[in-house]
Amino acid sequence: MKNGKLVVLGSINADHILNTAHFPRPGETLIGSQYQVAFGGKGANQAVAAGRSGAEIAFIACVGADDIGERIRQQLAADNIDTRPIEAIEETTTGVALIFVNGEGENMIGIHAGANAALTPAYLERYQDEIKNASALLMQLESPLESVTAAATLARAHQTQVILNPAPACELPDALLACVDMITPNETEAELLTGIAIRNDQDAARAAAILHDKGIATVLITLGSRGVWLSEQGKGELIPGFRVQAVDTIAAGDTFNGALLTALLEQRPLKAAVRFAHAAAAIAVTRPGAQPSVPWRQEIDAFLQQQG
Repeated sequence: MKNGKLVVLGSINADHILNTAHFPRPGETLIGSQYQVAFGGKGANQAVAAGRSGAEIAFIACVGADDIGERIRQQLAADNIDTRPIEAIEETTTGVALIFVNGEGENMIGIHAGANAALTPAYLERYQDEIKNASALLMQLESPLESVTAAATLARAHQTQVILNPAPACELPDALLACVDMITPNETEAELLTGIAIRNDQDAARAAAILHDKGIATVLITLGSRGVWLSEQGKGELIPGFRVQAVDTIAAGDTFNGALLTALLEQRPLKAAVRFAHAAAAIAVTRPGAQPSVPWRQEIDAFLQQQG
C-alpha cells in the first residue's frame, strides 16, 4: 500500500425513512411512525464509516444544487472526509432514497439517482489524481457503471487496490471484475454474480471460487447476523459477527465496508480487520438510520474491548 489514503467513489442520497408494522402490499395504505430524513447513499455511508473510524479519506461524488446537498457536504466534512471532489451539479436534485422499515428491522428501498447520475467518466477525469495517489479505492454500484469501470481500470494501472461492494445487485462485466482486488457482496449479490444460492458454508465457498476464477484475489461474502465468509486465493472460513439487538439494518453493510478499509489501511491482518468491521456494523444496527447510526473510532475500540 502506498500512503494509507483511501478514496471512495459513490453515491449521496437523502434518505426518507418510515417505520411500518409490515411492508405495504400493492394498493394498501399503512399508518407509519418515526418518519425521518437522514443522510445516506451507499458511497456516502461508506465514506462516513471510514472517516469516523479513522481513515484518511477523500470522497468523489455529486450532489444537487439544492439546500440538502449543501447540508450533506458540510456534514461529510465534519465526519473527517476531504469533500473537495464533491461538486454541486446545476439543475439537478440530490439523490433520494425512499425507505420502509418493518417490525423486524428489515428494509425495502426505492432510489432516484438525481445528481449521482452526473458522476460520469468525464467528471471522474477531473479527480483522477486522487485515485492515482491513493492506496485503495472503494466503490459500490449506485454510480454509473461506466464510471465505476473507468475508475477501477485507472486504479489498477497505478497500483491502487480496488475494493468493490457490488450493491445494489446487478450483473457486472468481466472486464470490471478483472480489475477488482477485493469484493464484498452479500448473499443476494453473490448469487447474482455466480448463480449460486448461498444457504450454507459450502455454497459460500463455491460462490467464492467462481469469483476467484474471474481474477479477484479476496472475496468477503457478508451473511447478515452469521458473519462473513472470507476467502483468500481459494482458502475460506466463516468469521462470525457479534450478536446484538438490531433496531434496523440500514447501512450495516456500508459501515462494515468503510471500517474494513480503515483497518486494512492501518496494516491490520485481514481477519483482525474483519473483526473491527464486524464491531462497527454491530454498533450501527443498534441505532436507527444510515449515517446517524455509524460509530466513531472510540466507540468501536470500546466495543471490541468489552468483547475481550
